[in-house]
Amino acid sequence: MMPLRALSKALSAVALCIAASVAHAAPQHALTLYDEAPKYPADFKHYDYVNPDAPKGGTFRQKGVGSFDSLNPFISKGVPADDMDLTYDTLARQSLDEPFTEYGLVAGRIEKAPDNSWVRFYLRPEARFHDGQPMRAEDVVFSFQTLMHSGSPLYRGYYADVADVVAEDPQRVLFKFKHSNNRELPLILGQLPVLPKHFWEGRDFAKGGLDMPLGSGPYKVAEVKAGRSIRYERVDDYWGRDLPMNRGMFNFDALEIEYFRDNTVALQAGKAGQFDYWLESSAKNWATAYDIPAVREKRLLREEIPNGNPTGMQGFVFNLRKPLFQDVRVREALALVFDFEWTNKQLFNGAYTRTDSYFENSEMAASGLPSPAELKILEPLRGQVPERVFDTPFSNPVTDASGMLREQQRRAYKLLQEAGWRIVDDKMVDAQGTPVKLEFLLTQADFDRVLLPYKRNLADLGIELVIRRVDMSQYVTRVRSRDFDMMVSSFTQSTSPGNEQREYWASSSADKPGSRNYMGLKDPAIDSLVESLINATSRQELVDHARALDRVLLWGHYVVPNWHIKTWRVAYWNRFGHPTVTPRYDVGLQTWWNKPETPPAVTTTPSETP
Repeated sequence: MMPLRALSKALSAVALCIAASVAHAAPQHALTLYDEAPKYPADFKHYDYVNPDAPKGGTFRQKGVGSFDSLNPFISKGVPADDMDLTYDTLARQSLDEPFTEYGLVAGRIEKAPDNSWVRFYLRPEARFHDGQPMRAEDVVFSFQTLMHSGSPLYRGYYADVADVVAEDPQRVLFKFKHSNNRELPLILGQLPVLPKHFWEGRDFAKGGLDMPLGSGPYKVAEVKAGRSIRYERVDDYWGRDLPMNRGMFNFDALEIEYFRDNTVALQAGKAGQFDYWLESSAKNWATAYDIPAVREKRLLREEIPNGNPTGMQGFVFNLRKPLFQDVRVREALALVFDFEWTNKQLFNGAYTRTDSYFENSEMAASGLPSPAELKILEPLRGQVPERVFDTPFSNPVTDASGMLREQQRRAYKLLQEAGWRIVDDKMVDAQGTPVKLEFLLTQADFDRVLLPYKRNLADLGIELVIRRVDMSQYVTRVRSRDFDMMVSSFTQSTSPGNEQREYWASSSADKPGSRNYMGLKDPAIDSLVESLINATSRQELVDHARALDRVLLWGHYVVPNWHIKTWRVAYWNRFGHPTVTPRYDVGLQTWWNKPETPPAVTTTPSETP
């Protein structure tokens, strides 16, 4: 029998545990991934990266690239217009200066099960759609079911672990999970856009098109010129305008996006004042294309804003559905003859760094040999993953930037021979004796200059590379139908990777049209690594699993790694201002404002006219 004092202590401990459990399950104003305290308390007034007294007004003009033919950003059909997310509110919104913390937006309070088996959202009674109808739990249920049934395949991957969704009452909705291992799932559900059930009933959600949608966010679509431009206007009676997370945000009366087929033309139009702001993606342009009076007179400003995000992986993607790319030795050989050092020196003015990780610019990037924690994850997969994962640090080939690749070409040729390829009549033929001809699908005209030297290096091996440049609509169609040999793409990463990894690498997404598994990757070992990453129970465990996954992806040679930069390069006219403190993980464009006291900056001269 337990002594009375010991029994009293045990009962007190049980009571404390129960109290802690109840406190943990109580509705909160914010969600964090590992239940750490959020940066901003429940009574916070505004984010640190905004100017709460920013003036409202003015029009902000941006450029779009290509075209658009849809106002539905949630489906795979069509090309949606940029910034449509500004017309819809979500259950919660992520702050831009924390790795992964969400604050209740449509849902003022959020309750999570102590064992992570469910999450409950309490909707704000004042939340309204643009037509004045209240946002209710049945709208949330409708949104979830519609996106799962008719939305992009991305949503089916994101929400795969949801077992059921229930509207408990008009302002309370419960999501039940299939298991409790997915810590990210409550936050992923917080990103759910709330669609108006009364608007979409009787309409075909999967149809796409340019019909004006009914939203709930700070902006609404005001004018559309099909494929050419779109104009958004700020909603004067926006229901959430006085919420702390919206103070100092959404300051422009109107947002306009004009589309250009070609980045080169768009740059000249921007310098001539046809739009107000752009994010410069070309190192060459940043170094050489801004020697104009507007820049010298500081009417057009250039700024490099620090980017604290993982840069992810941009690369030339191999389509593994094509027999040519099934052998890892072939993929490694084709990667060897991309001369980054020459490209960076001659084309990019030395502005970039080679990307050596799928989680570049973060603690999740693998380096050196696996740590003991990583080996514990990888050892059960020995024999299923490349042996070099265990004993060789991954590194990209490095050249002297002279353009001479004899050593890399010798190594590439040896690998191709080992794969059964050989030279016949000065042409490389594969193991079946078929001459090797690769097609690189492309839509950006200014990327030709990167591919032409790569094409020359492949030609030295007897391999023909055809650069197939198509318009945006055809490009999207061909990518979705997997009709390409190689393409350039990016696999962006967040500070807390999770469910989206299924969309990138899992076998379940390989054959889904519209998924981000462009290479058609089907590997049980990688599936296992993805699931264990998603189910990580601490930050350190997440880091260890990300590094393990990183090593296996790198040694699989599924892409030819490209390059990255750790800043955002922006150009904008001087009549716009932004807070001194910029968010760590975003440009923070919705925190900018128009300076009403500054006169128009554009005085078009012949040298500035496209």
